[in-house]
Amino acid sequence: MFREKKGKGKTKIKKLSKQKKRPPKRAPKSIKRKTEKKKQPGTPALVRAVENPIILPKPEHHWEAWQTFNPGVILLEDKIHFLYRAIGEDGISRFGYAVSSDGFAIDERLPNPVFEHRFTKPVFNFYSFVSGGSFGGSEDPRIVQVNGEDTLYMTYTACDEGLRMALSSIKVKDFLRKKWTWELPVLISPPGELHKNWVIFPEKINGKYAVLHSISPEISIAYRDSLEFQEGEYIYSFYNGNNSQRKNCWDSWVRGVGAPPIKTNKGWLLFYHAIDESDPGKYKVGAMLLDIHNPAKILCRSQEPVLEPEKDYESNGFKAGVIYVSGAAVKNGELLVYYGASDSYISVAHAPVEEFLNRLISQAKPKLKAKTLKGT
Repeated sequence: MFREKKGKGKTKIKKLSKQKKRPPKRAPKSIKRKTEKKKQPGTPALVRAVENPIILPKPEHHWEAWQTFNPGVILLEDKIHFLYRAIGEDGISRFGYAVSSDGFAIDERLPNPVFEHRFTKPVFNFYSFVSGGSFGGSEDPRIVQVNGEDTLYMTYTACDEGLRMALSSIKVKDFLRKKWTWELPVLISPPGELHKNWVIFPEKINGKYAVLHSISPEISIAYRDSLEFQEGEYIYSFYNGNNSQRKNCWDSWVRGVGAPPIKTNKGWLLFYHAIDESDPGKYKVGAMLLDIHNPAKILCRSQEPVLEPEKDYESNGFKAGVIYVSGAAVKNGELLVYYGASDSYISVAHAPVEEFLNRLISQAKPKLKAKTLKGT
């Protein structure tokens, strides 16, 4: 595995020595002010934090010694709470917990996992290995609070007889007290199908819970009176990554949704992952706005990626060239975007939310990297 190494103004990744298992240095509290320098007018709306990655593997914790990535986040009591995917020495994927007051520096990180999917068949799962490197377990949590309810809902990929979508929940008070009383998970996608990247809207749509389960070939949402599923009750979905309507664009092959939608005054902000067939092997991130009342309707989408692999930590890990946004929040007017880098580390990029939205609507290419924008 690798670890971050700080140089003068640069972030490097070096391979760990088996004899020297020291914990990574904690990011300083001033991290929010240490971001990539903005250039002249026309600068992209979001930038990476210079102190990225903000969460790295810990060799002294066997369950997260190899990889820490793809976090779900939730803003509660003015703090960003992380549920992140971790893989350790036994090859099982579990969820860890961390919290940050400013959204950048990690204030606390628990030494033990807080969630584990109890799979029915403890055997090597090929699909799980190619999707992140684990032998089985739970992948890529997304967590939401719907309409201010006293419950947090978590969707995740269960590496159980393939890759299926699972749903669990926990009371807000228990979550904040770090009392990990999760409801027994239920599989909500049918057996015999492979599914990932399902998210729940943080607000009911026309009085119903809304589960976004596919964005390709079209936006597909299941509306439900309840998020309780009876045995044998599933959401049937269809996915086709071949984006025939955008053949010559950067997102000619769509992988799926990133973080749960964020409600804004201009629509639902949704991040998604895609591959450019002319630049294969890289996961890039786009953004789109969905209609508030009819989120199956796309109002606009980015004409270029808003985030693509460029930094060392985005290429020196288990899966080089993969950027995977799985959590996002707005705190004090700032859009905070959290992503897994090369399936090994957790990083953050940010910008004033209104600035980002305005650039997205005007098609000014609201990129997550410090590079001068070009007109469309």
